[in-house]
Formats: sequence, C-alpha cells, structure tokens
Amino acid sequence: MQKTLRSVVVILTAIAIRSGIPQVKPTPPVNAAQVWNYAALGDSLAFGALALPLRGYTFLYRTAVANDTGNTVLLYNLGVPGWKSADLLNALRTSWSIRVLIATSRVITWDIGGNDMNAARGSYKAGTCGGPDNQQCLKDTVAQLKVNWDGIVAELHQLRNFDRTTVRTMDIYNPFVTEDMASISSSGVGTDFDVLKFYLDDVNAYIADRSLKEHVGLARVYFSFNGPDGKVDPKSLGFIAFDGFHPNDAGHAEMARLLRALGY
Repeated sequence: MQKTLRSVVVILTAIAIRSGIPQVKPTPPVNAAQVWNYAALGDSLAFGALALPLRGYTFLYRTAVANDTGNTVLLYNLGVPGWKSADLLNALRTSWSIRVLIATSRVITWDIGGNDMNAARGSYKAGTCGGPDNQQCLKDTVAQLKVNWDGIVAELHQLRNFDRTTVRTMDIYNPFVTEDMASISSSGVGTDFDVLKFYLDDVNAYIADRSLKEHVGLARVYFSFNGPDGKVDPKSLGFIAFDGFHPNDAGHAEMARLLRALGY
C-alpha cells in the first residue's frame, strides 16, 4: 500500500510539472527521512519579486524546513505577481495542476491581499473611491477580501488534511506609513494614514481570528514590519526594496524567519 501511494504521488507530481508548474530541487540532506512537496501560493511576495535569486521568503523557508526536519523539500513556487485574493481563489477552484500539487504537499504557505488593499488605496488617494466619504471602495475591498480568504481556506481544507500538513499564512504589512502620515485625508480630518490603517487593521484582525479558528499558523508580518501600533515605516527597518512596496532580501528573510518560528 505504501509503495502504491508513493507511486501515485510521483505520477501526479510529474503530471503537474508537465503542466508548467515550476519546481525547485534543493540538494537533498544526508539520510533524508522523507521527500516533502511544498506548495507556495500567493502574489509577487511568494514569487520572490525584487529579491535576489533564491532569496525570496518561499525559497528561504524551503531551506529552513529541510534543515529543521532532515527531509528533502521540493518547492513548487506558485506565486503570481499581481494576483489578488479573487485570482488565488479562482486558481484553487479551477486549476487542475495546482489542485494536484496542493493535494500532494506536506507544506503549504500563502500570502494574499496586499494587491487588493493597494488598489483600493490608489482609488482613495485619487479621490475616486466612491461614497460620501471617498471610502466606499475600501469598505467593499475589505468585505470581499474576507469572503475570498474564507473561500481559499475552504478549498485548501477540501484538498488537504490540515492535521497532516504544515499550513501557514501571513497578514499584510503597510509600506506607505511615512507617505500617508504626511497627507491630510480627503475629509480634512486626520491623515490618509489614519483612514487607511482602520481598514488594514480590520483585515489583519480578521485574518488572525480566522487563522486561529482554522488551525492555520499565522506569521505576524504586520507587527514585525510596522510595529505593535502599526506606525513604524518598514523602510526605516531596511525591509523594503527600491520600489517602495515589495520586501527586499532583508524583508523576505524576516518573513521566512517568522514562518520558521511557527514550527511544523
């Protein structure tokens, strides 16, 4: 039975590879006990945008898991730059190759929502967010992001038993602290930072609550990048790349550290 199961996993993984899913093969540790598939889902953060090759958090976390467990860990990096929560949810529902990889992975991580919130912020800053307070798009984005987040977890539950899988996610950091603190809100009361922080805190509180209830390990990237009060600019910590939005190598290393600290 064990040999048969191994054969099925090998066949399914091979099919997924032929379907165009990139696989990263690390050097196996000596006397590795097992071979674990690691499916990394998300947006440009998971992809490793603006990090040096193999220095994105998913690659660093892969190495940490291999070193900590003594297992060979095969990373399937499924991060897609620009993806929002609706894109990830749709992929989990419709992509056969991604569903196969999730079903056969011993480790699963995902990050999502940064692009959702950034798009809404852009509309708010441009004065096109809608509503009497120019905040309707923020309200709508937060509401839909919560629905999509629950849908993502439901799909993962359907494909994989969480009791036998290391399942990890993270909350959303704010790369615009200094910039938004210097901008008076469109209502003339407070700053853009005050307005936008309310919605980001709402999303992150929801992610924390749902992660606890769904038995998903949560890396507190927001606290690490922005401090316990959310008022620290991660640029001042050296965590943000030259584009002012994505993490640099140090930021990715911090994200991988937070994931590793959650254990397995």
